[in-house]
Amino acid sequence: MAGVEFFVEETIGVTESARIPKQRGDQLLDSAVRYVEERHWDVFPGTWLEPENGTERCSCGDTGCPVPGAHPARPDWATQVTGSAVVARRLWSRQPRASVLLPAGRTFDAVDVPEAAGFLALARMERMDLTLGPVICAPDRRMLFFVLPGTAAKAPELVRKLGWTVSAIDLMARGEGDYVAAPPTRIGGRGAVQWARRPTPANRWLPDAEELISPLAYACGREAAAAKSRRK
Repeated sequence: MAGVEFFVEETIGVTESARIPKQRGDQLLDSAVRYVEERHWDVFPGTWLEPENGTERCSCGDTGCPVPGAHPARPDWATQVTGSAVVARRLWSRQPRASVLLPAGRTFDAVDVPEAAGFLALARMERMDLTLGPVICAPDRRMLFFVLPGTAAKAPELVRKLGWTVSAIDLMARGEGDYVAAPPTRIGGRGAVQWARRPTPANRWLPDAEELISPLAYACGREAAAAKSRRK
């Protein structure tokens, strides 16, 4: 998926849609500013990768960091969140290598599922012609489907009504108080966060939880059952 590019939605008073450059080679500062200006997403800077003895470590200093270079740099990260391009430019100018993080629960929530289930569900939803928002593919083999805010609160009950629990099928919803690492952020040596389904004018409006939970839960349940069978 390297080299994927995406276009932002047109807004009132703008005659041409702006264009975000290809992910490969993007500067993190430029990406952060463009997310604010063109997608109206809030952003904040996270940790970054520091070279050390031929490898890279997280700037947090924890040698066992589970998401090196892709988590908040401070516990009060919510105070750094900004929807201002000017402020974003200033923040990343101070530390150009900082990861680009998006706070959930404001302009979007995200349904977080295993990659195999995510691609299965994505193919099914496209065949069903469902309304879909942007979808992130993370190098830790997870996929995140952008949905309307409030999904995180509703997801457990919606999944329960379908006959599962979110923990049993490895489905999570990120909402208020959580965050998402955005392209082109890199997570250690695992690779970069990328778009599985890029933001376009066509997905300006995000889907509600009810529209996506059923196919996502079905795919996660199927993958969980397959994994259980393999362990026997």
